[in-house]
Amino acid sequence: MTDPLDRGGRATPGDRRPAADLLHREAPAPGVSGPSALVPPAGPPTRLSTISRATYLKEAGLKNLFLLCACVAVAGVLLIFLFVGYRGFPIFGKLGIAAFLGGRTWSPSAGSFGVLSLIINSLLATLGALAIGAPLAIGTAVFLSDVASPRVRELVRPAVELLAGIPSVVYGLFGLLALRPIIAKTSGGLGFGLAAAWMILAIMVVPTIAAISEDALRSVPDGIREASYAMGATKWQTIWRVLLPAARVGIIDAVILGMGRAIGETMAVLMVAGNAAVVPAGIFKPFLTLTTVIVLEMPYASGDHRTALFGVAIMLFLISMAFVASIRLISRLGRERS
Repeated sequence: MTDPLDRGGRATPGDRRPAADLLHREAPAPGVSGPSALVPPAGPPTRLSTISRATYLKEAGLKNLFLLCACVAVAGVLLIFLFVGYRGFPIFGKLGIAAFLGGRTWSPSAGSFGVLSLIINSLLATLGALAIGAPLAIGTAVFLSDVASPRVRELVRPAVELLAGIPSVVYGLFGLLALRPIIAKTSGGLGFGLAAAWMILAIMVVPTIAAISEDALRSVPDGIREASYAMGATKWQTIWRVLLPAARVGIIDAVILGMGRAIGETMAVLMVAGNAAVVPAGIFKPFLTLTTVIVLEMPYASGDHRTALFGVAIMLFLISMAFVASIRLISRLGRERS
């Protein structure tokens, strides 16, 4: 009988058996080599097992569960916006957008609900806190990612993360009882004002900015560091001229998130601001922000006063949306440039 496989191991043209049968030959006698030495498998050829119905239902259930979680998150944002908008938009129709946003006087007893001074105060408190806290946080991120030894990193990182877990009322107490007397003795005033708020908020934004900046620095490929060292750059030259520019998009995102953290802070600012609804004439003068006015006046507000406070909440919501949109825009521009 002719061998269906030629000397090269290929099937002859006249053979019509399946290829599996051609390969599953009987075991040769000892010492035999070549194409005829193919050993058959232990059993019949296996087939890919199909997905059972239970597995398919489980996969479909998990998919729907994750979809439900995403829908709940989106629905939560929409419900909050609709609730705040429903309660606050009538003030825009009654006073006008220009009068509400452009008015510098917030005096509910006199029927004046201008929030321009509150917006300016919130921005002053936020920008001052970032001017102090952002360099401190970025320096901490650089230290943790490229300078500190593993043992030191294990000590410093939990301490920085612990700052994020401290309640804001504790920060406020520290500012009220520790920082304010020092500022009062230095300035000759009461100690309330932007100076105390800047110091407290600067400490509070450090964990957010430091954590995200460290992730951005660690995401820079090691090859970039090695290339810089190979060209003769020192560690500090590599950090300043290579790593920070390479991670700038992530660092900018971190600063913007820190800005959102600062502008939305309420309790700590409430305890050190002094709560005067005017633009302060100096950093040691009392002031009032968008968040603190809601906390102070909502318990007893009614009528147009209450509606105006919901209008302030709308402003905070829009500012937060602007921060998130700017982060997404900067990230997209960074990806396009890279």
